[in-house]
Amino acid sequence: MTSPASAPLTVRPISADEWDTWYGVLEVAFGGGLEQPEERDLWRELTEIDRSLAVCDDSRLVGCASAFSFRIAVPGGAVLPAAGVTMVAVLPTHRRRGALTALMRRQLDDLRERGEPLAVLTASEGAIYGRFGYGQATSRLNVTLPRGRIRLDAPDGPDLRLRLADPAEAAPACEELYARLVPLRPGLLERRPGWERLPLLDPPGGRGGFSPLHCVLAEETSTGRLVGYARYAVDRGWNGGGPAATVRVNDLAALTPATAARLWTYLLETDLAEKVTVNSLPVDDPLLHLVSDQRRLEPRVRDGLFLRPVEVGAALAGRGYAQPVDVVLEVADPFCPWNAGRWRLVSPGPDGPAECVRTRAAADLALSVRELGSAYLGGATLTALARAGRVAELRPGALAAASRAFASDVAPWLPHGF
Repeated sequence: MTSPASAPLTVRPISADEWDTWYGVLEVAFGGGLEQPEERDLWRELTEIDRSLAVCDDSRLVGCASAFSFRIAVPGGAVLPAAGVTMVAVLPTHRRRGALTALMRRQLDDLRERGEPLAVLTASEGAIYGRFGYGQATSRLNVTLPRGRIRLDAPDGPDLRLRLADPAEAAPACEELYARLVPLRPGLLERRPGWERLPLLDPPGGRGGFSPLHCVLAEETSTGRLVGYARYAVDRGWNGGGPAATVRVNDLAALTPATAARLWTYLLETDLAEKVTVNSLPVDDPLLHLVSDQRRLEPRVRDGLFLRPVEVGAALAGRGYAQPVDVVLEVADPFCPWNAGRWRLVSPGPDGPAECVRTRAAADLALSVRELGSAYLGGATLTALARAGRVAELRPGALAAASRAFASDVAPWLPHGF
């Protein structure tokens, strides 16, 4: 007789009227703290019900996972479909029973059926998803700018006018500027309708002592054209010596380094401020080269986006390459065996499309789909992965040539979570 503890778990899609119960599983699995009503309402609206799965123990929902229909910028400027894997959780009573594996199995099968070449996610714990073929593809930089201890050397640029604006009223213009930046940096996501609300999310109960959200716009004086913006909040702290406010930057976008420098200078000049903090910048952000002393920034690098090719051929053919490449990759992918085997990648370089097809030719490099995910956006080089023993060179010279071809001139970056 089968005991209740060993009864098989099943995975199925949810219905719209199950959302509260389904989302409640996520909340309990992440510690039981309830979100602010505004946050919960937004995630309800953004959830794609037809892409949402539940793990069930008999009739009880004990696990969950979903995906967003994203498009992501890749090296070369193309923007490809990508499933944004999200809301993945299993109740503590049902861990180590294969629930997560069952969710990942069903989800990746569904993504393949939909024809999405890529899957991406952010991880609460970075070690979880490697066994399902996800590799860390981007990093993010946390920095603190201490007021009075650094100097910004701003490059020349057009005269700018800064003005404060209501964040909601300025949102359409800010979204238009953000959209112009998407193809310029791998990892940026096109924001579908509804996602423009995410940067504006500012529930009073979740401010933690900070002010309501502020928005400052940078406009060209001569034309009035918007060329940058920053959204931020201020905590009016005090210490024994007087005011010690913290300016927390939620996001900052600019078309030029000169505009970015002007916005950072504005933030550093906030009255009563002791420091400016930001928890997500690209690792090659111009700010690092504008400040007089990088050490004062207290930089800390954290993981960002994790990526896995769902269809290796379509994924590799969809991105651009920095130089001509002709390489045969032996790909290991035990979780999605349709990707396993040899693939010949050919590209004329930045001026032409790539092709990636199955081949019986001898392999030049051997790697798993996880390493392919790490290198896909140009965040990790194939050479660095080889030095870690995670890529094997089978033909002399193939590694250096392929690594240079996979490289990106700008570091990939995900500006916000999902």
